[in-house]
Amino acid sequence: MSSHLIQDWRPEEPAFWRQTGRRTASRNLWISIPALLLSFAIWQVWSVVVAKLPLVGFQYTTGQLFWLAALPGLSGATLRIFYSFMVPIFGGRLWSTLTTASLLVPAVGIGFAVQDPTTPYGVMAVLALLCGFGGGNFASSMANISFFYPKREKGNALALNAGLGNLGVSVVQFVVPFVITMGVFGAIAGDPETATIAGATTTLWIQNAGFVWVPFLVVATLACWFGMDDIASAKASFAEQSVIFKRKHNWAMCWLYTGTFGSFIGYSAGFPLLMKTQFPMVDALAFAFLGPLVGALSRSLTGWCSDRWGGGRVTFWTFIAMILAVGGVLFFLSIKEQPGAFWGFFAMFMVLFFATGVGNASTFQMIPAIMRKDMDRLMPKADAATRLRQAEKESAAIIGFTSAIAAYGAFFIPKSYGTSIAFTGGPEAALWCFMAFYVTCVVLTFALYTRKGGHLYDIEHADRAIAATPAE
Repeated sequence: MSSHLIQDWRPEEPAFWRQTGRRTASRNLWISIPALLLSFAIWQVWSVVVAKLPLVGFQYTTGQLFWLAALPGLSGATLRIFYSFMVPIFGGRLWSTLTTASLLVPAVGIGFAVQDPTTPYGVMAVLALLCGFGGGNFASSMANISFFYPKREKGNALALNAGLGNLGVSVVQFVVPFVITMGVFGAIAGDPETATIAGATTTLWIQNAGFVWVPFLVVATLACWFGMDDIASAKASFAEQSVIFKRKHNWAMCWLYTGTFGSFIGYSAGFPLLMKTQFPMVDALAFAFLGPLVGALSRSLTGWCSDRWGGGRVTFWTFIAMILAVGGVLFFLSIKEQPGAFWGFFAMFMVLFFATGVGNASTFQMIPAIMRKDMDRLMPKADAATRLRQAEKESAAIIGFTSAIAAYGAFFIPKSYGTSIAFTGGPEAALWCFMAFYVTCVVLTFALYTRKGGHLYDIEHADRAIAATPAE
């Protein structure tokens, strides 16, 4: 019997949690976080690389470069659908190890491919698709961590895993422009390419955009294998998990999480280009990494809000804030020729990024609470322990599946900007559509969950005092 297979796991029991559970859960969480951060970095690396390829001799069209940036979003979102169900089948330890190791393929591949400007576009497209491995990892990582924590701490744990993992978007946008300017790995990584920037000749090691992650991925892979655990009670076949497709709350939460995480990852992918096109006289690209940074930190630091006041109520007010923030963006775009308009636009986007982070945490906190209550209705004759196990399995699958659907925002938001600009001359039509979508999210959250008689109303009011009490 493997020492990493946990047969007895009872996190809801205070004594067990205090003596054994918290230490084990924390170890798995703090190994999961850096692995997920690296996943996001690989997933979004093309957002930086595509801007540098023309500088070193690649003769790709603007449309081809756009597709290289978009393909990881499409493949990552699609892979998440499958990754959602893998942890209960293979176990969190094995699957985390395999998926982290898989990131070495695109990282090394990019490092070699970008050194030759004659590399066929098809090869680059395949490498872009393989970067979707990083996007897929989120679904299985979140599903895995959800099994380790009790209800009273699940929201904060998932927020930390996702929020600090989301930092990979900012890390890649900050680190890559820096490391490609120096020979970090010496002759081992190959020769630099000559580039002309603003009339000046310089040398760039574009290959470092891929190679820089390799040592960290090796360490993270080893940490997953030797430090993480499997929970025996979390085992489930795909057939057992596929019951979520019959749950209406699965589809409702797909809609709401698309509003939060789909917005976060979509705005992250489109923010640099939006600033560049709307405020061409401002060196806006230097600030692009701040949006994803704010969103990631707000997700990791505000999970406790949902544990204390209820994920449904926090989600409701988050969407209200997002509606107001988009309204602010539209206002400053309407006066973009006036002094200070850029900073107003930028500030409104920071509010928007912050709100998406809070909403990312709150929507994921809602899912376990929803399914625990639903099991009382669906399995009235089962004992409490059986209902709890089933709720945990379905919650994990729903968390993964909703993250898969929402990840398509990485493609659709930037594409919406482009379509809006092509047909109307500006991004305003896309932003109005986003605002209308957030209105539907407010209505759905209120109608299903937060109104008196809603699915979470009794739970969130009854649990408020308990959640406000420090856990043992």
